[in-house]
Amino acid sequence: MKTIAFIGLGTMGGPMATHLADAGYQIITKTHNSPLPAKIEAKGIKAVASLSQAAAEADIIITMLPDTPQVETVLFGSDGIAEGLSKGKIVIDMSSISPIETKAFAKQIEALGCEYVDAPVSGGEVGAKNASLTIMCGGKEAVFEKVKPLFELMGKNITLVGGSGDGQTCKVANQIIVALNIQAVSEALVFAKSAGADPAKVREALMGGFASSKILEVHGERMIKRTFDPGFRIKLHQKDLGLALSGAKALNVALPNTANCQQMMNVCESLELADSDHSALVQAIEHLSNQKLC
Repeated sequence: MKTIAFIGLGTMGGPMATHLADAGYQIITKTHNSPLPAKIEAKGIKAVASLSQAAAEADIIITMLPDTPQVETVLFGSDGIAEGLSKGKIVIDMSSISPIETKAFAKQIEALGCEYVDAPVSGGEVGAKNASLTIMCGGKEAVFEKVKPLFELMGKNITLVGGSGDGQTCKVANQIIVALNIQAVSEALVFAKSAGADPAKVREALMGGFASSKILEVHGERMIKRTFDPGFRIKLHQKDLGLALSGAKALNVALPNTANCQQMMNVCESLELADSDHSALVQAIEHLSNQKLC
């Protein structure tokens, strides 16, 4: 059975790694100066002394980290993953980071005689826990086929989008769609409340029509019930929209609604909601409208 180094056992990475452990893989990790949580240790996941050691002992290395700088440091920093790699190993980055930087990372890893797959995910904490994530992949088809059985232990909708960086491009597109849908649901429900209608009943009616969506179903309910415990934090979605806007600038592409939504998330940050679930964007609309749903 292959050994997998899984770096980044956070809100989503923890459940993802435990699915691999439950399937019988030996999972090792390197934590950031903190002991492993008991529920992680209970799965037989073990910590090693350094990132380079993790890479040296593993056949496959998976990273699941917050942003591009963290991935770069883990891969190429002092005593990092790259220092422990040997020919034939596979590095999989499941973080949501810059498509442009991803292409550069892939070239650096491939220059070491190894393979690289970018495989960002969508589905949040619930998807990670239920092994129902959508996984968007970029890389060589032969390498993708080798690691696809691992993805099938963590997700349901698994697609090779194209070459290196294309998985990350797909994830940025995903985050644009999700953000704009959250804003649309927020505006619709606040409008309904302001007009004197019951937003819960409005949501119920809309669920049977053309406006129905996963966002209306899941996040609309969160907005009404005020359950903003983070499944996916606003500050992380801010980061992803930042990737979209910086990419759009480089490509000379207009993303006016994405820019507007990023501003609404900035309002959320000013309201100290950066660590709340991204469905809490409704609170920015409420704040500007002086109208709460409940």
